[in-house]
Formats: sequence, C-alpha cells, structure tokens
Amino acid sequence: MISIKSKSELQKIRNSGLIVAKTLKYLKSKVKPGITTRQLDLEAANFIKKHNARAAFLNYHGYPGSICASINEEVVHGIPGDRVLLEGDIISLDVGVELAGYFGDSAITVAVGKISDQNKKLIEVTRDALYKAIDVARKDNYLSDIGYAVQSYVEKAGFAVVRDFVGHGIGAKLHEEPQIPNFGKPGNGVKLRPGMVLAIEPMVNLGTWKVEVLGDGWTAVTQDDSCSAHFEHTICITNSKAKILTALN
Repeated sequence: MISIKSKSELQKIRNSGLIVAKTLKYLKSKVKPGITTRQLDLEAANFIKKHNARAAFLNYHGYPGSICASINEEVVHGIPGDRVLLEGDIISLDVGVELAGYFGDSAITVAVGKISDQNKKLIEVTRDALYKAIDVARKDNYLSDIGYAVQSYVEKAGFAVVRDFVGHGIGAKLHEEPQIPNFGKPGNGVKLRPGMVLAIEPMVNLGTWKVEVLGDGWTAVTQDDSCSAHFEHTICITNSKAKILTALN
C-alpha cells in the first residue's frame, strides 16, 4: 500500500529533507585527502544534532553510523571507520534525517581532489540519470518508467545499473512501499499519483552490475572492484513536475 501524504505531512518531510540537503553540502566541503570516513560521520552527527534532528541511519537495524560513506568500489552502506580518503578517490555520502516523526533521504558522490576522467564521467552520468528519473516521475506515469529512464540512460553511456539495491517510498518511516528499481521496462507497476513520496536512488558501476556484501553485513562492493557512484533525492509526485524535497531551494 503506497500512502498519499497530506499537505502537512509533505511539509514535515520537506523540513527533514532540507536538513539532509544542508548536511550533504556541509560534508562535501569537508571531503579532502587525509580525512577519514569516521571524521565525516562525526561531522555529520554534530551538524544534524545542531539542527535539532536525528540521524536516521544510526542504529537502524543495527547500522553503526550516522551516515553511509562508500569509497570507490563500495556501492552503498559503507560503514564509517578508519579508512583515509586519498587523492583520486570518489566517495558516496548517503544521509537520512528524522525530524518531528518524518524522514528525508539523499545521497551524492564526491571527488576527492583530482580524479580520473572515467570517474568524472561515472559521477556525471549517475547524477544525470537521477534527474532523468525525476523528470518522468509524474502523475499518470508508471513506477517502472523511473527505472527505465535510469537504465536506458546509464547503459547508453556504457555503464551498469546495480540491481540488488533499489529506491523506496519514504515518509513516517525511512523505508516504505513501493520499492523502486533502477531498471526495467516502462509502463508497468503502480500508476503515480500526487502525494506519493519517493526516494529515487540510482547506483551505477563502471564494470559489472553485480555486487556482494562484505563480512560486516552492510558494505556492498562491486564484484569486479570497479568504482561505483550513487545519487539520491526524496521527491513528491504533484499535478505537474515532481518536487524535490531534499534540495536546498
């Protein structure tokens, strides 16, 4: 069952989403060679707390960090720790916030210093795929149109779409119905209706789409050790174009 959010609920999700956006902007300014993912996690935790909100990921099903910090071959759910960022790395930062009982969720991938042209293209294609998906997330389109928009764009660029992890509904819970794959044929599934709130999140690999989860039970990595990028926004379906609830404006 996909819930339709009221105007009041949408405002609460937007309030959470704005803190998410501010946190990601702040974290991006801190990304540099020599910093550890644990330091980034602490910066995020303090920033979220200063905004009187709660880091949604911390202790979620036992997850030990306030953010997910996934470097290079790490696709998603990278646990913050002692790994040091090096010049040429790329890092995906995923932030979730709960405020007044409602959630926002967004992710970006950031260059650490000067990166390869290949990784620059990977980041650009993944980011662009997110906005192409948002563009088709419109009233009377179908849920599968979102995944088709991502897959068709990404594969045309020569990259691969992760299939093991998907986007999701969001609102009074961090993860709600529906699941939102980043692949598939158009015109299938639920018809999109105003008031639906979705977290759309393409994960794109340089090499194979196949991933595996490490022994920590969380960190997903590419099977061939190729780099991966991840972008995400929480959006609301409206009577016209979708509204991004995790943007700064």
